[in-house]
Amino acid sequence: MTAAPRLPENAVSQPSILRDQAFLRLWSGTTASGLATWALPFVLGLAVLDHELSPAGLGLLLAARTVGFLAAVAVGGVIADRYSRRRVVLFSGLAAAAATPVIAAGTGWSMPLTAVAAAVAGAGQGACRPAFQALTAEVVDERRRQQANAAMTLSVRVTTLVAPALTALLATVLDTNALLLGIALLWLATALLPPAGAPAPPTGQDHGTFFAEFADGVREARRHPWFLAGLGALTAVIATGYSATGVALPLISRDRYGTEAVLAGAATAYTIGALAGALLIARWRPRSQGWAALAGLACYGFAPLSLMLPVHPLLVIAAYVLAGIGIELFNVPWFTATQREVEPRKLARVSSLDFLTSYGLAPLGLALIAPAIHTFGATAVLGTTALVCFLAPALAATVPSARRFANSHPHRHPARNDNENQIG
Repeated sequence: MTAAPRLPENAVSQPSILRDQAFLRLWSGTTASGLATWALPFVLGLAVLDHELSPAGLGLLLAARTVGFLAAVAVGGVIADRYSRRRVVLFSGLAAAAATPVIAAGTGWSMPLTAVAAAVAGAGQGACRPAFQALTAEVVDERRRQQANAAMTLSVRVTTLVAPALTALLATVLDTNALLLGIALLWLATALLPPAGAPAPPTGQDHGTFFAEFADGVREARRHPWFLAGLGALTAVIATGYSATGVALPLISRDRYGTEAVLAGAATAYTIGALAGALLIARWRPRSQGWAALAGLACYGFAPLSLMLPVHPLLVIAAYVLAGIGIELFNVPWFTATQREVEPRKLARVSSLDFLTSYGLAPLGLALIAPAIHTFGATAVLGTTALVCFLAPALAATVPSARRFANSHPHRHPARNDNENQIG
């Protein structure tokens, strides 16, 4: 008789993360924040169409929100490591909830006041991001974090599809001010829904200055060569490939194909691919997860490559599906490895460094791509960005610890185990 094959440890049946009430509360809070984040630009765009806001005013408010987001990401990471992550989410969500009605009241009356309110709303959004990453590690045990992160990213992708359509539907029966009040309610849900995490650090603990604590987080990040390599690759892909396709896709859809259908189809295909990638990685546990994740990130190079060549529109759609699948094959193991490997007391700071670097340079890339296309031509710029998207993850994969997204001799923390963060 042949012996039954031995199942790998991670294949042991585990209860679904969707049956965990604490995680469902956390998931609901992050979903509410995602809906609020994605809905605001569309609501402000509707205000422009209704002549309640000028196009220049729209640009100012979105810029103010971005500045607030980037400033708060770094500050929020330090605060979330210094105090309770749950309280950081609470006060961040309340700040964004309070600022959104001020945007409604100030639109068409006081642009400086409205810009300040938009910056506060962006700060609430930014401070939530590293706190949510750290809170996930507190609420979900280590064995189920990949499944939890996949559920989180599914929420993000569904939100990108639902928020614009839902906003447009509600706009048929509600005015701009009512929609902004609805966004405020979503931020209120973000503040109140998540569960309690681990206890806050002792109140008597001495803290250094903000810069000293942030620098401590940077030192923790440097202790993980795979993290620095992966972050460099992600930043390169977002700042070049993502920015180039964002600028070039509308132009090529109009000029080469003579229709906006390619633009809409590619954007939808990317989201559908990301949904498929999240569903796949929720169950798949590759042995060399770092290499698999970086290979997925490199798949984004097919998007600018398809725009560079005069191919059939269906090949452009297929390239964006592949890019969407690949980005989630990277994102979910990346978040899971960070939550596993980084010292828990410094997790929010390292996560804030991630968001600050990868997303903080995206506006710079967008600002430079359009002049580059005008100077060198779309073909040269798209070819260069495709090459960067392929090479940056490949170079990151040469770092020895990148193969598994884990240090060769990881510093295990005595207090960490599979059950330490479960909530009864």
